[in-house]
Amino acid sequence: MSDHNGALRQLPSVDRLLRQMAEEDKTASYPRGILVSTLRAVLSEARAAVREGGEPPEPSQLIARALERLERTFLPSLRPVINATGVIIHTNLGRAPLSFESILAILDTAGEYSNLEFRLDEGARGSRHEHVSELLRKITGAEDAITVNNNASAVLLILSTFAPGREVVVSRGQAVEIGGGFRIPDVLRQSGAKLVEVGTTNRTYLRDYEEAITPETALLLHVHPSNFRVEGFVHSVAIEDLVELGRKHGIPVVDDLGSGSLLDTSQFGLAREPMVQERIAAGVDLVSFSGDKLLGGPQAGIIAGKAKLIEALKRHPLARAIRVDKMTIAALTATLLLYLKGEALSAIPIWRMISMPLPVIDRRASRMVKLLQRIGIDAVKVDGFSTVGGGSLPGETLPTRLIAIRTSPPQPPVPELAARLRRMSPPVVARIEHEQILLDPRTIEPDRDKLVVDLVGAAAGGAVRRV
Repeated sequence: MSDHNGALRQLPSVDRLLRQMAEEDKTASYPRGILVSTLRAVLSEARAAVREGGEPPEPSQLIARALERLERTFLPSLRPVINATGVIIHTNLGRAPLSFESILAILDTAGEYSNLEFRLDEGARGSRHEHVSELLRKITGAEDAITVNNNASAVLLILSTFAPGREVVVSRGQAVEIGGGFRIPDVLRQSGAKLVEVGTTNRTYLRDYEEAITPETALLLHVHPSNFRVEGFVHSVAIEDLVELGRKHGIPVVDDLGSGSLLDTSQFGLAREPMVQERIAAGVDLVSFSGDKLLGGPQAGIIAGKAKLIEALKRHPLARAIRVDKMTIAALTATLLLYLKGEALSAIPIWRMISMPLPVIDRRASRMVKLLQRIGIDAVKVDGFSTVGGGSLPGETLPTRLIAIRTSPPQPPVPELAARLRRMSPPVVARIEHEQILLDPRTIEPDRDKLVVDLVGAAAGGAVRRV
């Protein structure tokens, strides 16, 4: 016990550490209260270690521990990462990265007053929906549009506006669950609507819908199965036939597209995703889709369709609770302008990645492998596949070239190397398969290839830049 007491007395006081840090000009960046509490916490841990038989650390070691902890304290928990997984629309990594034009639009709008709800030509109050609706009319052919905070909210708003206490007919095969436990039947119940399922899981016919129609039927709902695919003995009703049935009975047809592509995905060797403008041309009354999936913009839920129905949505009390802010409108407007200009493929990141030619990826992978081998990393180029992700185009893949990394002592094992990469600044998120790390250049911005190589080298060598 006396030995412990002697060792404990060797530990410096908080005041001494503060003076030393001030002399070394290491205190200016942090408020005194947080600095003092951090030093006390570090000293408390040191005392506990000494009581367990450890050696008392030097003041410089205690200061280094405190500074490391302070750096973590003041680092935002939400920060940029490098997506090396090959999943283009990665839900856990923020889905679609924004275009340069969208980022500039946010910067321009966020730091200034704006005409969010003000008509400059009239000098009178306007609507925030006007900034996006005109563009959506031009791009999709819809009569009008409204934007809310995500597609789940869009579906909820539609059902709450037109179907509370009434029936909504949907194919049993489309009463689906998407990410995060969001289920179509649950949102129907939340809105007060009554679910009427027709057909079977794999086969639904037009007569199933028609036989279910009653005086209480408010909507015919079509849900695009964007995150799964049923194959084999299947049958579904074409949207054109459902529209004709709706018109016959005077019942609006609502199409929940989910991802909502504005470009033909089949040109890139993928399955053909239904396009928003095609659904509008087919005569659906309302179509809803996401802003941050295949559209490639910010998180938003977009509803386009008949003007009379859109106007009713705008007037519903729920619309204010789920409306988008000025920064979302700025980013979405900039994204839509890229489609209007015909620049989506070159300017919107997810479309650049989807359309990236395989020879380009191959050359990038070869360069990265050579650089990694030059610094002692066991890396080879292998064939592989990228996926679109984000609940879009299930089962569809794009051929790619992967950088496969194996490790051997003194380098850390593959799981530890992957963990170290996630602790780098910026973090690198990769795949682990067959006891090797896989990096897919398709989802890495080309100007970051060399940075990724450097980060792998630092992580493998143990020189991890912790954050």
